[in-house]
Amino acid sequence: MAKVRKRGTSYFLDYYDHEGIRQRKLLPKGTTKKSAQEKLREIEDQLSKGNYISAQEIPTFDRVALEWLELKKLKIRASTWAVYEGHTRNHFDEFQNLKIDRITIKMVDQFIIDRQTDGMNISTLRKILVSLRQILSLAMKRGYCHTNPLDYADMPTSQGNETDNGDKIQVLNRADISGLLDAVTAHKYHVLFSLAIFSGARQGELLGLKWPDIQWEASQIHIQRSFNNQRFYDTKTKGSNRKIDIGPAMLKKLKKWRIACPPGSLDLIFPTEAGNPMNHNNMVNRYFLPGLKLAGLEKIRFHDLRHTYASLLIDQGENIKYIQTQLGHSNPTVTLNVYAHLMEKTNRVSAQKLEDAILGN
Repeated sequence: MAKVRKRGTSYFLDYYDHEGIRQRKLLPKGTTKKSAQEKLREIEDQLSKGNYISAQEIPTFDRVALEWLELKKLKIRASTWAVYEGHTRNHFDEFQNLKIDRITIKMVDQFIIDRQTDGMNISTLRKILVSLRQILSLAMKRGYCHTNPLDYADMPTSQGNETDNGDKIQVLNRADISGLLDAVTAHKYHVLFSLAIFSGARQGELLGLKWPDIQWEASQIHIQRSFNNQRFYDTKTKGSNRKIDIGPAMLKKLKKWRIACPPGSLDLIFPTEAGNPMNHNNMVNRYFLPGLKLAGLEKIRFHDLRHTYASLLIDQGENIKYIQTQLGHSNPTVTLNVYAHLMEKTNRVSAQKLEDAILGN
């Protein structure tokens, strides 16, 4: 019969596990008799349901992480799996040889604090914590622990002005845009950079575009895939698969480029001379960054052309729902979280307009 027993000033649990093996589990100093009895009832309940796992059977964090990676392998892209594998290999040293039920809220809090103190990019930290949360959730599912300490930890917060990648937003103004496009004279790259600015499409989406994706009569481009890490991928979400409005000047540039575009079996809009997908690093290093330098502009990322597009829509007062659908965000909240700081000036003007309309100023 299971009992709570006392040894000196501490309590221990005396019971038989699901295999009939006698277990004696010493509880931490300071545990009250009532708490010990509650713990024993919990173990008895697990035994009755067949869910009991002895302390000896609880695996270490690294074993659960390995199981998690194996489960993920068949469900996600190879590139995403490689990121997750890198997380488990490079970022969880303090947990690796620890039994997973011994990981506490305090340990997770310290894990976050240490990395913020070391200056880790907040976007990188958030992605690592997603992996950590999923590993700990798998441990709960397997019955190795009863709570996920990350659910109670103090999560890292940003300082504002961040992009959807966690980096500071940098945008080009109208004069900057004209300067860049004037500086880039190579036909293909001039059209590519123009479309990036006037569509807000992501780099991979642009490099994956095919000529049938242009709906000439509707003045739209249909985003159906992306090209990343030397592979084509379908869009990840329903919102990413979208039709983006483009203006007549952009359409005219595309029509001219279609005549000059190298042919290829893939029918890409921005192929290499051999008709293959473009290498994004070559594009950035050989044409985008030199174009910025020639135009006398500070160095920005190619992704900032997407933010430039969003800022232009915000500046001309477009509806946030429209901006969200054009960018392919899952919902307007995502768009607001990324670009709220760009709306401050517009909001002040709107407040003044409201007062003028009501008060007649």
